[in-house]
Amino acid sequence: MKEIKYIDLFSGIGGMHLGLKRAARISKKKVNCLFYSEIDKYCVKTYEKNFPGSINLGDITSINEQQTKKFKNKVDIITAGFPCQPFSFAGNKKAFKDKRGILFFDILRLIDQINPKIILLENVRHLLTIDKGKAIKKIILNLKKKYHVYGPETLCSKDFGIPQNRKRIFIIATKKKINYEFPIGSKKPTTVSSILEPISRTKKYIISKKLWKGHVERKKRNKKRGVGFGYGLVNEKSTYTNTLSARYYKDGGEILVQTKNLQRPRKLTPRECARLQGFPESFKIPVSDNQAYRQFGNSVTVEIIKKIFEKII
Repeated sequence: MKEIKYIDLFSGIGGMHLGLKRAARISKKKVNCLFYSEIDKYCVKTYEKNFPGSINLGDITSINEQQTKKFKNKVDIITAGFPCQPFSFAGNKKAFKDKRGILFFDILRLIDQINPKIILLENVRHLLTIDKGKAIKKIILNLKKKYHVYGPETLCSKDFGIPQNRKRIFIIATKKKINYEFPIGSKKPTTVSSILEPISRTKKYIISKKLWKGHVERKKRNKKRGVGFGYGLVNEKSTYTNTLSARYYKDGGEILVQTKNLQRPRKLTPRECARLQGFPESFKIPVSDNQAYRQFGNSVTVEIIKKIFEKII
């Protein structure tokens, strides 16, 4: 197999696609993305800038059998980082009671129509405990009807050379039974300095006195309420940041960088967010800072996807 035929569901900006391409390159294989599915126009803009010529079939609920029948039994890999808000600690944790949660069943519908060899699913680790474990059990049982299932496995970005404490769960499903073990990463020490830009490029990201005061007060209030949300202050010597959030662009963010000779910290730059998810310097960011924060916060850590697929390919 010289070419890997691939479908990218809930693609976002293409973190899965990029990780797969990097893994395939090691074995000198080409990745042919047959189509991707994404509804956010800003994510589509970023995806197409970095993967020109890609075909977007849009809303997964609208993709029908007429569109997929030509791919039946011809697809090697399908990936899906399906919406995490119904399952996340930051969301409402309603799982399949949330309309975004039932989009998982559209993945199953397309899998049934296409019959791929391999599936990779990604989501937040809180999926494991939703409804006392019933949500993840339902996902696994549905996959096991036609596939051999490996996982769920929790992997953390900081174990893979990325200075971010980001834990996500991954599930592999294969038509053929294989002896698969998830990668454990190098677990080499990391530092935030590896993702920071020069001071000359970060001045405009220093937050105002008013916003900084609001961050401090909000964190105090949340601590009293027993809620963990709030900023995390880092510098170049910090070993890692906390989890990059998709809400970063709305409130100044949970990750703030200390500045020299100033009492006020700064936000990460979009490029720093890209690095914090393992995206290369060549990855183009054609959208506003606010959209970039949301996109990278919602994405996957590219290095983890690469390592997962290296072991399969």
